[in-house]
Amino acid sequence: MRLRKQILTHNNCYTVGRTIRPAGVMVHSTGANNPKVSRYVPGDSVLGWNTGGNHWDQTNAQWEEKFGEPLDRCVHAFIGKFADGRVGTVQTLPWNRRAWHCGKGHKGTANDTHIAFEVCEDGLSDASYFSAVYQEAVELTAYLCKQYGLDPQADGVVICHSEGYRRGIASNHGDVTHWWPRFGVTMDEFRADVAREMQGGEELTEEQVRQIAREEWAAQEAKRNNAAPSGWALEYIQRAIQAGILAGVDDGKGGKTIARPQGISTREEMATMGVAILEAVKTRLERAESGVQKV
Repeated sequence: MRLRKQILTHNNCYTVGRTIRPAGVMVHSTGANNPKVSRYVPGDSVLGWNTGGNHWDQTNAQWEEKFGEPLDRCVHAFIGKFADGRVGTVQTLPWNRRAWHCGKGHKGTANDTHIAFEVCEDGLSDASYFSAVYQEAVELTAYLCKQYGLDPQADGVVICHSEGYRRGIASNHGDVTHWWPRFGVTMDEFRADVAREMQGGEELTEEQVRQIAREEWAAQEAKRNNAAPSGWALEYIQRAIQAGILAGVDDGKGGKTIARPQGISTREEMATMGVAILEAVKTRLERAESGVQKV
């Protein structure tokens, strides 16, 4: 499993703050031909960036202003493609937060009992993509069942949205039984695969651990590089630009700032700044000496 976290803290589902004691896991699929998780989250350099303004980290009011209706939905995670094209999971709510994912049926709602994740759909005909997201779903569900002491093969514990509808605890949706059977997979087989994964899940390889570390480092570096300068540093940045120690760039407000003000400096950049400092000091000393000689 390739798990990242980007909690949707602006979504009303999160801000309401209701919690559940998880008693099961409900599997959904998105119903839209877009396999990228960045369709549903703001994103980052690892997940990919949402460029359409239609991610779910928005309040109902913000969503309604754009699209004419409140958002009124959120799940705990999405499975789909990251920026590099490989499949992974992004967690979007704390696992014990009450999500808004399945509506209600005549017997109540699984919102009160089940953790929910969405599998991002593609055109529903790519076997390699299905295989990747299916395995990710197996591993995520096994992980959640282990964490909350759930038996995936017990009645009503691991279900999909369409099964929830038939049980009277969800609205009338067809996912995932409109998709998975195309590749010869039933929910009973999924539950069995989850149980097998719980019994003998593979350990991460050294390369997988290294990849996770590289991705985390890249995400943190991107966050630093995109951060605005701290207030206490503004004066010093301006003085450094005026002295020629740092190169100024347009701040978009008619003034000057520096690129990547909170980024990590390389030794090359440190050498360049060091020479610039020496040149600035040399120039000041020469001017001072010139003034003394004139006197």
